[in-house]
Amino acid sequence: MLERLFKLRAHNTDVGTEVLAGATTFLTMAYIIFVNPAMLADAGMDKGAVFAATCIAAAIGSAVMGLYANYPIALAPGMGLNAYFTYGVVLGMGHSWQVALGAVFVSGCLFLILALTKVREAIINAIPHSLKLAISAGIGLFLGIIAMKNAGIITGHQATLVTLGNVAQPQAILAVAGFMVMVALDARKVPGAIMIAILGTTATGMALGVTPFGGIMSMPPSLAPTFLQMDVAAALNLGLIAIVFAFLFVDLFDNAGTLIGLAHRAGMLDEKGRLPRIGRALIADSTAAMASGVLGTSTTTSYIESAAGIKAGGRTGLTAVVVACCFLLALFLAPLASSIPAYATAPALLFVACLMARGLADIAWDDLTEAVPAVVTALAMPLTFSIAHGISFGFIAFVGIKVLAGRWRDVSPTAALLAVAFVLKYALLG
Repeated sequence: MLERLFKLRAHNTDVGTEVLAGATTFLTMAYIIFVNPAMLADAGMDKGAVFAATCIAAAIGSAVMGLYANYPIALAPGMGLNAYFTYGVVLGMGHSWQVALGAVFVSGCLFLILALTKVREAIINAIPHSLKLAISAGIGLFLGIIAMKNAGIITGHQATLVTLGNVAQPQAILAVAGFMVMVALDARKVPGAIMIAILGTTATGMALGVTPFGGIMSMPPSLAPTFLQMDVAAALNLGLIAIVFAFLFVDLFDNAGTLIGLAHRAGMLDEKGRLPRIGRALIADSTAAMASGVLGTSTTTSYIESAAGIKAGGRTGLTAVVVACCFLLALFLAPLASSIPAYATAPALLFVACLMARGLADIAWDDLTEAVPAVVTALAMPLTFSIAHGISFGFIAFVGIKVLAGRWRDVSPTAALLAVAFVLKYALLG
Protein backbone atom coordinates (compact mmCIF):
# COMPACT_ATOMS: atom_id res chain seq x y z
CA MET A 1 0.00 0.00 0.00
CA LEU A 2 2.80 2.42 0.92
CA GLU A 3 4.60 1.66 -2.34
CA ARG A 4 1.42 2.36 -4.30
CA LEU A 5 0.73 5.63 -2.44
CA PHE A 6 4.22 7.11 -2.32
CA LYS A 7 6.20 5.26 -5.06
CA LEU A 8 9.09 4.60 -2.69
CA ARG A 9 11.22 2.57 -5.09
CA ALA A 10 10.90 5.19 -7.83
CA HIS A 11 12.28 7.77 -5.40
CA ASN A 12 15.09 5.43 -4.28
CA THR A 13 13.95 5.28 -0.65
CA ASP A 14 12.29 2.89 1.81
CA VAL A 15 9.88 2.97 4.74
CA GLY A 16 12.58 3.05 7.41
CA THR A 17 14.34 6.02 5.82
CA GLU A 18 11.09 7.92 5.40
CA VAL A 19 10.05 7.33 9.03
CA LEU A 20 13.45 8.50 10.28
CA ALA A 21 13.24 11.57 8.03
CA GLY A 22 9.75 12.39 9.33
CA ALA A 23 10.87 12.13 12.95
CA THR A 24 13.86 14.37 12.18
CA THR A 25 11.67 17.01 10.55
CA PHE A 26 9.25 16.95 13.48
CA LEU A 27 12.02 17.47 16.03
CA THR A 28 13.31 20.51 14.15
CA MET A 29 9.88 22.19 13.96
CA ALA A 30 8.19 20.97 17.16
CA TYR A 31 9.06 24.26 18.85
CA ILE A 32 5.96 25.72 17.18
CA ILE A 33 3.67 23.80 19.56
CA PHE A 34 5.21 25.84 22.38
CA VAL A 35 5.76 29.17 20.62
CA ASN A 36 2.44 29.54 18.78
CA PRO A 37 0.07 29.16 21.77
CA ALA A 38 2.17 31.60 23.79
CA MET A 39 2.10 34.17 21.00
CA LEU A 40 -1.61 33.90 20.21
CA ALA A 41 -2.45 33.97 23.92
CA ASP A 42 -1.24 37.59 23.83
CA ALA A 43 -4.13 38.21 21.42
CA GLY A 44 -6.57 37.01 24.08
CA MET A 45 -7.04 33.48 22.75
CA ASP A 46 -7.31 30.41 24.97
CA LYS A 47 -3.81 28.93 25.18
CA GLY A 48 -4.97 25.31 25.46
CA ALA A 49 -7.32 25.60 22.50
CA VAL A 50 -4.60 27.24 20.38
CA PHE A 51 -2.22 24.43 21.33
CA ALA A 52 -4.75 21.85 20.10
CA ALA A 53 -5.49 23.88 16.96
CA THR A 54 -1.77 24.19 16.23
CA CYS A 55 -1.19 20.44 16.44
CA ILE A 56 -4.30 19.53 14.44
CA ALA A 57 -3.72 22.16 11.73
CA ALA A 58 -0.11 20.99 11.36
CA ALA A 59 -1.27 17.37 11.15
CA ILE A 60 -3.89 18.19 8.50
CA GLY A 61 -1.53 20.28 6.39
CA SER A 62 1.32 17.77 6.56
CA ALA A 63 -0.99 14.82 5.80
CA VAL A 64 -2.54 16.53 2.76
CA MET A 65 0.90 17.51 1.47
CA GLY A 66 2.12 13.94 1.88
CA LEU A 67 -0.91 12.07 0.57
CA TYR A 68 -2.01 14.46 -2.20
CA ALA A 69 1.21 16.10 -3.40
CA ASN A 70 3.62 13.32 -2.33
CA TYR A 71 6.33 15.71 -1.14
CA PRO A 72 8.43 15.33 2.06
CA ILE A 73 7.41 18.80 3.19
CA ALA A 74 5.73 19.41 6.55
CA LEU A 75 3.40 22.26 7.47
CA ALA A 76 2.53 24.12 10.67
CA PRO A 77 1.39 27.63 11.70
CA GLY A 78 4.00 29.95 10.25
CA MET A 79 6.39 32.15 12.18
CA GLY A 80 5.89 35.76 11.16
CA LEU A 81 2.27 35.18 10.24
CA ASN A 82 1.48 34.42 13.88
CA ALA A 83 3.31 37.59 14.91
CA TYR A 84 1.34 39.63 12.38
CA PHE A 85 -1.89 38.00 13.63
CA THR A 86 -1.25 38.99 17.26
CA TYR A 87 0.85 42.13 17.23
CA GLY A 88 -0.27 43.56 13.91
CA VAL A 89 -3.96 42.81 13.47
CA VAL A 90 -5.21 42.31 17.05
CA LEU A 91 -2.99 44.41 19.31
CA GLY A 92 -1.77 46.86 16.66
CA MET A 93 -5.00 47.58 14.74
CA GLY A 94 -7.44 46.77 17.53
CA HIS A 95 -9.42 44.05 15.76
CA SER A 96 -10.70 41.02 17.67
CA TRP A 97 -8.98 37.67 17.29
CA GLN A 98 -12.22 36.35 15.79
CA VAL A 99 -11.89 38.87 12.95
CA ALA A 100 -8.23 37.92 12.51
CA LEU A 101 -9.26 34.25 12.21
CA GLY A 102 -11.82 35.30 9.62
CA ALA A 103 -9.06 37.00 7.64
CA VAL A 104 -6.95 33.83 7.86
CA PHE A 105 -9.83 31.75 6.51
CA VAL A 106 -10.66 34.16 3.68
CA SER A 107 -7.01 34.39 2.66
CA GLY A 108 -6.91 30.59 2.58
CA CYS A 109 -9.94 30.52 0.28
CA LEU A 110 -8.29 33.06 -2.03
CA PHE A 111 -5.08 31.04 -1.94
CA LEU A 112 -7.03 27.96 -3.04
CA ILE A 113 -8.57 29.89 -5.95
CA LEU A 114 -5.11 31.07 -7.00
CA ALA A 115 -3.74 27.54 -6.66
CA LEU A 116 -6.41 26.26 -9.04
CA THR A 117 -5.68 28.91 -11.67
CA LYS A 118 -2.75 30.46 -13.49
CA VAL A 119 -3.17 33.67 -11.48
CA ARG A 120 -0.76 32.41 -8.83
CA GLU A 121 2.07 32.39 -11.35
CA ALA A 122 1.27 35.93 -12.50
CA ILE A 123 1.29 37.24 -8.93
CA ILE A 124 4.48 35.42 -7.94
CA ASN A 125 6.23 36.62 -11.09
CA ALA A 126 5.02 40.18 -10.48
CA ILE A 127 6.95 40.49 -7.24
CA PRO A 128 10.43 41.85 -7.91
CA HIS A 129 13.17 39.55 -6.72
CA SER A 130 14.55 42.22 -4.40
CA LEU A 131 11.17 42.62 -2.68
CA LYS A 132 10.81 38.86 -2.25
CA LEU A 133 14.14 38.85 -0.42
CA ALA A 134 13.18 41.93 1.59
CA ILE A 135 9.81 40.51 2.66
CA SER A 136 11.53 37.47 4.16
CA ALA A 137 14.18 39.59 5.86
CA GLY A 138 11.61 42.11 7.08
CA ILE A 139 9.56 39.38 8.72
CA GLY A 140 12.78 38.25 10.36
CA LEU A 141 13.41 41.73 11.78
CA PHE A 142 9.77 41.83 12.93
CA LEU A 143 10.26 38.55 14.81
CA GLY A 144 13.52 39.84 16.25
CA ILE A 145 11.99 42.88 17.91
CA ILE A 146 9.16 40.73 19.31
CA ALA A 147 11.70 38.23 20.66
CA MET A 148 13.71 40.86 22.52
CA LYS A 149 10.51 42.40 23.87
CA ASN A 150 9.28 39.03 25.17
CA ALA A 151 12.65 38.39 26.79
CA GLY A 152 12.57 41.78 28.54
CA ILE A 153 15.74 42.89 26.76
CA ILE A 154 13.99 45.90 25.20
CA THR A 155 11.00 47.84 26.43
CA GLY A 156 8.89 50.82 25.40
CA HIS A 157 10.01 54.40 26.02
CA GLN A 158 7.99 57.58 25.61
CA ALA A 159 10.84 59.62 24.11
CA THR A 160 12.82 57.05 22.12
CA LEU A 161 10.05 54.53 21.35
CA VAL A 162 12.25 51.63 22.55
CA THR A 163 15.09 51.34 25.04
CA LEU A 164 17.10 48.76 26.96
CA GLY A 165 15.06 46.74 29.45
CA ASN A 166 16.15 45.29 32.78
CA VAL A 167 18.73 42.83 31.48
CA ALA A 168 19.71 41.84 35.01
CA GLN A 169 16.37 40.11 35.66
CA PRO A 170 16.42 36.28 35.60
CA GLN A 171 14.09 36.04 32.59
CA ALA A 172 16.39 38.12 30.39
CA ILE A 173 19.49 36.23 31.49
CA LEU A 174 17.84 32.87 30.84
CA ALA A 175 16.66 34.04 27.42
CA VAL A 176 20.16 35.15 26.40
CA ALA A 177 21.69 31.90 27.65
CA GLY A 178 19.01 29.85 25.89
CA PHE A 179 19.66 31.68 22.64
CA MET A 180 23.39 31.03 22.76
CA VAL A 181 22.86 27.34 23.55
CA MET A 182 20.32 27.08 20.72
CA VAL A 183 22.67 28.53 18.11
CA ALA A 184 25.58 26.43 19.38
CA LEU A 185 23.53 23.21 19.22
CA ASP A 186 22.37 24.01 15.70
CA ALA A 187 25.94 24.78 14.64
CA ARG A 188 26.89 21.34 15.96
CA LYS A 189 24.13 19.81 13.80
CA VAL A 190 22.17 18.53 16.81
CA PRO A 191 18.65 17.44 15.71
CA GLY A 192 15.90 19.37 17.48
CA ALA A 193 18.29 22.10 18.66
CA ILE A 194 15.53 24.70 18.97
CA MET A 195 13.24 22.44 21.00
CA ILE A 196 16.08 21.24 23.23
CA ALA A 197 17.05 24.83 24.05
CA ILE A 198 13.43 25.84 24.76
CA LEU A 199 12.93 22.91 27.13
CA GLY A 200 16.34 23.43 28.72
CA THR A 201 15.67 27.12 29.35
CA THR A 202 12.26 26.29 30.83
CA ALA A 203 13.70 23.56 33.06
CA THR A 204 16.40 25.93 34.31
CA GLY A 205 13.77 28.56 35.07
CA MET A 206 11.72 26.01 36.99
CA ALA A 207 14.76 24.84 38.97
CA LEU A 208 15.52 28.45 39.93
CA GLY A 209 11.91 29.09 40.94
CA VAL A 210 11.31 31.60 38.14
CA THR A 211 8.63 29.48 36.42
CA PRO A 212 6.13 27.03 37.97
CA PHE A 213 5.91 23.46 36.70
CA GLY A 214 2.53 22.55 35.18
CA GLY A 215 3.08 18.90 34.26
CA ILE A 216 4.01 17.02 31.10
CA MET A 217 1.15 14.92 29.74
CA SER A 218 -2.65 14.88 29.91
CA MET A 219 -5.64 14.38 27.67
CA PRO A 220 -5.76 16.96 24.83
CA PRO A 221 -7.33 20.31 25.78
CA SER A 222 -10.70 21.36 24.39
CA LEU A 223 -10.75 23.01 20.98
CA ALA A 224 -14.15 24.60 21.69
CA PRO A 225 -12.92 28.11 22.70
CA THR A 226 -11.50 28.73 19.20
CA PHE A 227 -13.24 26.20 16.91
CA LEU A 228 -15.46 27.93 14.31
CA GLN A 229 -15.05 31.27 16.12
CA MET A 230 -13.86 33.07 12.98
CA ASP A 231 -15.74 36.22 11.95
CA VAL A 232 -15.75 35.93 8.16
CA ALA A 233 -18.31 38.72 7.62
CA ALA A 234 -16.15 41.26 9.43
CA ALA A 235 -13.03 40.07 7.59
CA LEU A 236 -14.73 40.85 4.27
CA ASN A 237 -15.21 44.48 5.31
CA LEU A 238 -13.55 46.90 2.87
CA GLY A 239 -11.25 48.28 5.55
CA LEU A 240 -9.83 44.82 6.28
CA ILE A 241 -9.03 43.85 2.70
CA ALA A 242 -5.40 44.89 3.19
CA ILE A 243 -5.13 42.53 6.18
CA VAL A 244 -6.55 39.63 4.16
CA PHE A 245 -4.16 40.31 1.33
CA ALA A 246 -1.23 40.58 3.73
CA PHE A 247 -1.96 37.07 5.00
CA LEU A 248 -2.44 35.91 1.41
CA PHE A 249 0.70 37.51 -0.04
CA VAL A 250 3.03 36.41 2.73
CA ASP A 251 1.64 32.88 2.66
CA LEU A 252 1.81 32.70 -1.14
CA PHE A 253 5.35 34.07 -1.48
CA ASP A 254 6.67 32.20 1.55
CA ASN A 255 5.23 28.95 0.23
CA ALA A 256 6.57 29.45 -3.27
CA GLY A 257 10.05 30.20 -1.98
CA THR A 258 10.01 27.36 0.54
CA LEU A 259 8.73 24.79 -1.95
CA ILE A 260 11.25 25.72 -4.64
CA GLY A 261 14.12 25.92 -2.15
CA LEU A 262 13.37 22.53 -0.59
CA ALA A 263 12.77 20.88 -3.96
CA HIS A 264 16.08 22.22 -5.24
CA ARG A 265 17.84 20.84 -2.16
CA ALA A 266 16.19 17.44 -2.68
CA GLY A 267 16.89 17.36 -6.42
CA MET A 268 13.19 17.34 -7.32
CA LEU A 269 13.16 20.18 -9.85
CA ASP A 270 12.83 19.32 -13.53
CA GLU A 271 15.31 20.25 -16.25
CA LYS A 272 13.75 23.73 -16.53
CA GLY A 273 14.04 24.39 -12.80
CA ARG A 274 10.32 23.95 -12.21
CA LEU A 275 8.66 21.95 -9.45
CA PRO A 276 6.41 19.15 -10.73
CA ARG A 277 2.98 19.03 -9.07
CA ILE A 278 3.45 22.54 -7.64
CA GLY A 279 -0.30 23.03 -8.09
CA ARG A 280 -0.98 20.10 -5.75
CA ALA A 281 1.52 21.44 -3.23
CA LEU A 282 -0.12 24.88 -3.24
CA ILE A 283 -3.56 23.28 -2.89
CA ALA A 284 -2.28 21.44 0.18
CA ASP A 285 -1.02 24.73 1.62
CA SER A 286 -4.27 26.56 0.93
CA THR A 287 -6.30 23.74 2.48
CA ALA A 288 -4.17 23.98 5.61
CA ALA A 289 -4.63 27.76 5.70
CA MET A 290 -8.42 27.40 5.61
CA ALA A 291 -8.27 24.73 8.31
CA SER A 292 -6.30 27.17 10.47
CA GLY A 293 -9.13 29.68 10.46
CA VAL A 294 -11.70 26.99 11.24
CA LEU A 295 -9.69 25.40 14.07
CA GLY A 296 -8.48 28.64 15.62
CA THR A 297 -4.84 29.41 14.84
CA SER A 298 -2.79 31.62 12.55
CA THR A 299 -2.00 30.59 8.98
CA THR A 300 -0.45 27.16 8.47
CA THR A 301 2.29 27.07 5.86
CA SER A 302 5.20 24.97 4.55
CA TYR A 303 8.22 24.78 6.83
CA ILE A 304 11.79 25.29 5.70
CA GLU A 305 12.76 22.97 8.59
CA SER A 306 11.63 20.15 6.30
CA ALA A 307 15.16 20.43 4.91
CA ALA A 308 16.34 18.46 7.95
CA GLY A 309 14.19 15.49 6.98
CA ILE A 310 15.20 15.78 3.34
CA LYS A 311 18.83 15.74 4.43
CA ALA A 312 18.05 12.57 6.43
CA GLY A 313 16.84 10.89 3.23
CA GLY A 314 13.15 11.82 3.01
CA ARG A 315 12.02 11.88 -0.60
CA THR A 316 8.26 11.16 -0.59
CA GLY A 317 5.05 12.18 1.10
CA LEU A 318 5.46 9.41 3.66
CA THR A 319 7.90 11.70 5.46
CA ALA A 320 5.19 14.36 5.77
CA VAL A 321 2.62 11.79 6.92
CA VAL A 322 4.98 10.69 9.71
CA VAL A 323 5.25 14.34 10.79
CA ALA A 324 1.44 14.54 10.84
CA CYS A 325 1.27 11.52 13.14
CA CYS A 326 3.87 13.08 15.45
CA PHE A 327 1.81 16.28 15.76
CA LEU A 328 -1.26 14.24 16.70
CA LEU A 329 0.74 12.47 19.42
CA ALA A 330 1.95 15.88 20.63
CA LEU A 331 -1.65 16.76 21.53
CA PHE A 332 -1.06 14.93 24.80
CA LEU A 333 1.73 17.36 25.81
CA ALA A 334 -0.60 20.28 26.61
CA PRO A 335 0.52 20.74 30.26
CA LEU A 336 4.15 21.03 29.15
CA ALA A 337 3.24 23.52 26.42
CA SER A 338 1.30 25.68 28.88
CA SER A 339 4.32 25.71 31.23
CA ILE A 340 6.67 27.18 28.61
CA PRO A 341 7.20 30.88 29.47
CA ALA A 342 7.72 33.71 27.00
CA TYR A 343 11.40 34.10 27.89
CA ALA A 344 11.98 30.47 26.84
CA THR A 345 10.35 30.83 23.42
CA ALA A 346 11.95 34.24 22.77
CA PRO A 347 15.30 32.63 21.77
CA ALA A 348 13.49 30.60 19.10
CA LEU A 349 11.92 33.75 17.66
CA LEU A 350 15.29 35.51 17.60
CA PHE A 351 17.03 32.52 16.03
CA VAL A 352 14.43 32.28 13.25
CA ALA A 353 14.79 36.06 12.81
CA CYS A 354 18.53 35.68 12.24
CA LEU A 355 17.99 32.94 9.66
CA MET A 356 15.39 34.98 7.76
CA ALA A 357 17.49 38.14 7.71
CA ARG A 358 20.10 36.49 5.49
CA GLY A 359 17.93 37.34 2.48
CA LEU A 360 19.35 40.88 2.65
CA ALA A 361 22.73 39.55 1.54
CA ASP A 362 21.39 38.61 -1.90
CA ILE A 363 19.96 42.03 -2.73
CA ALA A 364 21.61 43.88 -5.64
CA TRP A 365 23.16 46.64 -3.51
CA ASP A 366 24.85 48.29 -6.48
CA ASP A 367 21.42 49.08 -7.99
CA LEU A 368 19.70 51.66 -5.78
CA THR A 369 16.37 51.25 -7.58
CA GLU A 370 16.39 47.65 -6.29
CA ALA A 371 18.17 48.07 -2.94
CA VAL A 372 16.28 51.10 -1.57
CA PRO A 373 12.74 49.66 -1.94
CA ALA A 374 14.04 46.45 -0.37
CA VAL A 375 15.41 48.30 2.66
CA VAL A 376 12.17 50.30 2.98
CA THR A 377 10.23 47.03 2.98
CA ALA A 378 12.43 45.36 5.57
CA LEU A 379 12.53 48.38 7.90
CA ALA A 380 8.83 49.18 7.68
CA MET A 381 7.73 45.79 8.99
CA PRO A 382 9.27 45.99 12.50
CA LEU A 383 8.89 49.76 12.81
CA THR A 384 5.18 49.79 11.91
CA PHE A 385 4.66 46.38 13.57
CA SER A 386 2.95 45.26 10.39
CA ILE A 387 3.91 42.93 7.55
CA ALA A 388 1.12 44.45 5.45
CA HIS A 389 2.52 47.98 5.71
CA GLY A 390 5.99 46.70 4.85
CA ILE A 391 4.74 45.04 1.67
CA SER A 392 2.70 48.10 0.75
CA PHE A 393 5.56 50.55 1.28
CA GLY A 394 7.89 48.30 -0.67
CA PHE A 395 5.65 48.16 -3.74
CA ILE A 396 5.00 51.89 -3.68
CA ALA A 397 8.71 52.68 -3.33
CA PHE A 398 9.73 50.19 -6.02
CA VAL A 399 7.29 51.42 -8.65
CA GLY A 400 7.75 55.11 -7.82
CA ILE A 401 11.55 55.00 -7.87
CA LYS A 402 11.72 52.90 -11.05
CA VAL A 403 9.37 55.23 -12.94
CA LEU A 404 11.10 58.43 -11.77
CA ALA A 405 14.50 56.93 -12.63
CA GLY A 406 13.31 56.28 -16.17
CA ARG A 407 13.32 52.52 -15.75
CA TRP A 408 9.60 51.94 -16.03
CA ARG A 409 10.22 48.90 -18.24
CA ASP A 410 11.41 47.08 -15.08
CA VAL A 411 7.91 47.42 -13.63
CA SER A 412 5.38 44.73 -14.53
CA PRO A 413 1.73 45.77 -15.07
CA THR A 414 0.70 43.67 -12.06
CA ALA A 415 3.25 45.36 -9.80
CA ALA A 416 2.09 48.79 -11.00
CA LEU A 417 -1.55 47.93 -10.30
CA LEU A 418 -0.67 46.70 -6.81
CA ALA A 419 1.28 49.89 -6.07
CA VAL A 420 -1.65 52.06 -7.21
CA ALA A 421 -4.03 49.99 -5.10
CA PHE A 422 -1.85 50.47 -2.02
CA VAL A 423 -1.65 54.25 -2.62
CA LEU A 424 -5.42 54.46 -2.91
CA LYS A 425 -5.81 52.37 0.22
CA TYR A 426 -3.72 54.79 2.29
CA ALA A 427 -5.31 57.85 0.66
CA LEU A 428 -8.89 56.70 1.20
CA LEU A 429 -8.74 54.45 4.25
CA GLY A 430 -5.59 55.56 6.04
